[in-house]
Amino acid sequence: MNKSFLKFITDFGPLAIFFFYYYSNDKNLSIAIPPLIIATIVALIIMWIFEKKIPPMPLVSGILITLFGGLTIYFNDPIFIYVKPTIINILFALALFFGKYFTKEPILKKIMGKTILLSDIGWEILNKRWMYFFFGLAILNEFVWRTQSEEFWVNFKVWGMLPITIIFTGFQIGLINRYKINE
Repeated sequence: MNKSFLKFITDFGPLAIFFFYYYSNDKNLSIAIPPLIIATIVALIIMWIFEKKIPPMPLVSGILITLFGGLTIYFNDPIFIYVKPTIINILFALALFFGKYFTKEPILKKIMGKTILLSDIGWEILNKRWMYFFFGLAILNEFVWRTQSEEFWVNFKVWGMLPITIIFTGFQIGLINRYKINE
């Protein structure tokens, strides 16, 4: 199976299933979350079958979706699913912040160092930018779910956070080009 197609399906399949159940059932999170959890677990299993490993980000995200989705269902309180993006983004930011103290180099370099060749200062700057970005997304998620309707938050989670992340990533190209090491 094509790797990029597999990644697309395992990344966006659970989300598509969530949207289908959410909008097919009068925008009811309690009905949409169980299929999301099941689809996420199936996506992780598919990754394991085809790749023989599960990357850390989808694994952490899958665990948190299962945990916070389960808490939302058990307590019949959507606050748990609302704070999941906040917690994920804070965890990623803290991993970037504290990671270099354990690995002696920026975590992004550990993760992407074979794909992108940057100078040490380039990795430092890129790591800090992503750390601040994840903290910013956490704050933004808190603002949106606390001030907007559930439907707005659901749509923002996908149609807001994803484009913001893509745009932020695009803005890193200049930094990458500036600190790129030619082979």
